[in-house]
Amino acid sequence: MQTVKKCGTVSILGRPNVGKSTLLNQLIGEKVSIVSPKPQTTRNKITGVLTRDAVQMIFLDTPGLHKPRSKLGDRMIKTIYSTADDVDLAVLVAQADKLPGKPEQMLVERLAHNGIPCILALNKTDASKKDAILEVIGRYAALHTFAAVVPVSALTGDGCDALLDEIEALLPEGEHIFPDDALTDQPERVLAAELVREQLMRALYEEIPHGVVCETERFEEQEDGQIEIDVLIVCEKDSHKSIIIGRQGSMLKSVGTAARAEIEKMLDAPVFLKLWVKVKNDWRNNAYFLSELSVMQEQ
Repeated sequence: MQTVKKCGTVSILGRPNVGKSTLLNQLIGEKVSIVSPKPQTTRNKITGVLTRDAVQMIFLDTPGLHKPRSKLGDRMIKTIYSTADDVDLAVLVAQADKLPGKPEQMLVERLAHNGIPCILALNKTDASKKDAILEVIGRYAALHTFAAVVPVSALTGDGCDALLDEIEALLPEGEHIFPDDALTDQPERVLAAELVREQLMRALYEEIPHGVVCETERFEEQEDGQIEIDVLIVCEKDSHKSIIIGRQGSMLKSVGTAARAEIEKMLDAPVFLKLWVKVKNDWRNNAYFLSELSVMQEQ
């Protein structure tokens, strides 16, 4: 008997810092989306691919639901809703002890209007009290009829197999779009730039990391197998540039060392990474500049 193939797109939605990117990486089994403790780490739509036997799941990680304060923020919100409008299934990730608000209500209403089934993935249940979890489930149930409610821990992976089973059951029949061993459709040069930004997000504080973007200027494999990568770090102020570079280049060196280790792990090859910093005032409100960034392009 011939096995019936299934394939579909799954958007991962939710507020900032609820664990969407961590969950995506856990489901895929590899790092395809950068993670940091700071909100708005994810700025664009990240595609992760998982093929389990006859079923291919194409995950779309999205920025967190927030009130935009720049043209960059506007683009991020458009990414969320355009992704939510054009998928086979949505997974709404929520913190197990946080009640839903207006953003979640607007999102599930939009999903219902478009006829898109939605699974509620309650993250951090291992760190939440049972009474709080039950109240959260009740509030969400009053907002929307979910296809399933699955408790998970994005950090440890608990509940992820159950979530994948629920996703598989809801996906339509169809031929696979990507090769069965594919993990993402993001170019390696984009992933490299994002891995540098991940380390900046972890190392910097207050508003500075949100005013930083990274762009790969050069990505060349050498005859000896080493890959040489030049990444430009763009920030908004001269004072921010000084902090990013650090005293005698200490911050930039630290960020570069950590980023190179992550890139080498991704590429499974030695990497020579060069970083430099440039100031572009108010780049987050520069529509032309945003349109030229490869990390903001639809892949």
